[in-house]
Amino acid sequence: MTRSWATPYPYPVREMRGWTWCWEAWFLAMVMIIAGVLSLNPAVAATGEGSLEKQNSRVLRLSLDDAIALFLRQNLDLLQTKYGIDTAKAKRITAGLFPNPELSINTLSAYTQDCNLSKCGGIMPVISQLFLVAGKRGFRVESAEFGTKSAEAGFEDTLRQLSFAVKDAYYRVQVGHRLLEDDEQRSIRINGAIEKLGGASAKIQNPEDLIRLQIRAVKTHADIIRDIQQIDSDRSDLLLLLALSPETELEMTTDLTFEPIAPDIVALKKRVEDARPDLRAKRLLLAKRRSESKLAIANQYPDVTVDLGYNVQGPQGPDNQQQWTINLGMPIPVFDRNQGGIKEAATTVHIAEADLRKTLNEVHHQINTVYRHLGQSRLLVETYRAGAFEASEALFNRVEEDFHSGKTTILHLLDAFQAKIDIDKAYINALYEYQRDILLLESAAAQPIS
Repeated sequence: MTRSWATPYPYPVREMRGWTWCWEAWFLAMVMIIAGVLSLNPAVAATGEGSLEKQNSRVLRLSLDDAIALFLRQNLDLLQTKYGIDTAKAKRITAGLFPNPELSINTLSAYTQDCNLSKCGGIMPVISQLFLVAGKRGFRVESAEFGTKSAEAGFEDTLRQLSFAVKDAYYRVQVGHRLLEDDEQRSIRINGAIEKLGGASAKIQNPEDLIRLQIRAVKTHADIIRDIQQIDSDRSDLLLLLALSPETELEMTTDLTFEPIAPDIVALKKRVEDARPDLRAKRLLLAKRRSESKLAIANQYPDVTVDLGYNVQGPQGPDNQQQWTINLGMPIPVFDRNQGGIKEAATTVHIAEADLRKTLNEVHHQINTVYRHLGQSRLLVETYRAGAFEASEALFNRVEEDFHSGKTTILHLLDAFQAKIDIDKAYINALYEYQRDILLLESAAAQPIS
């Protein structure tokens, strides 16, 4: 009996119910799993926010020596310069290698008079070797060695310059914090004067006095904002040099202090030519250029190629069995193709000599200039410390007391306030310039200053 496609198939009802129950159980299980994952999301988010908050609140206590040590371990510019040394060493290895020999296979055969390759043919393998003459390989090796030493001296010079940048950025952050502390203290005191004057507004004879104080408070608040911006900028420079994340907070432990020094300029100049790594790098570059000039002169002599071969022949020739061949070849120097190379190499030597003399002259001028600036900066700091700094503080305290007791006017208070601001900032800046001149002299002489 055939069944039509339109006739419904009598599926068992119990089996359909079983499959329906399985699908409902599976759907319910998936809903429970998704709900569980969604319930975990707040905890995961809280954990992520906590870790981010912990990262953002990281505080690093850092002395100047710690900053230098961290800089030596992590600075990326130093790492790039160190790779330059590895590149120069690789070039030295390449310069010392000999030319590779060449293998060629020559065949000959006759195809007349019942001859073919197996009867009358011959196969001759030949090995060719190029020999460099006139010391070309030695000059290349010498030039590469000077290049390696020059790269090492360049690394030391990069270290010298970046070390100064790290120390300078460290002290700039210190100066910013000191200026911010002073401005915040001044803001507190000027706001206290405003509150006292505003509380006794009924007794104010000149209402303009309160306005003057409020304007001074606004200017002080603007100074605070500028201090914060400058601190952020200087801190960013220091974090970049130390290869730290921008979320890192720094706590400086080395204070900006005044220690009078009197360096021996004559001794510094005597040792500077050996101490400055950039001068050493220039001298090594000059030696490298001279080696390249010698190589250019040696290139006018042709190199020699020696061939050694052995002929394997068939039973009928074409020639005698077991023949050896030795060939000697070289280019014929009919045209001098190296005239321009020799002149170019000689010109690079003169350029390197002039560059060395120029750098040496610049170094001596830099040392003289920084030494004079150091003496002037020390004199300026000593002038402020001799009495001007304490006098401005005492003057403002006395005028402030007289103002609160009604013995002086607001104009005297603002005048003393401005005088204290000028002296405080000038002293901090003079102290920073003195310390910076010490760092500049150390960097210019490439030796510690004591």
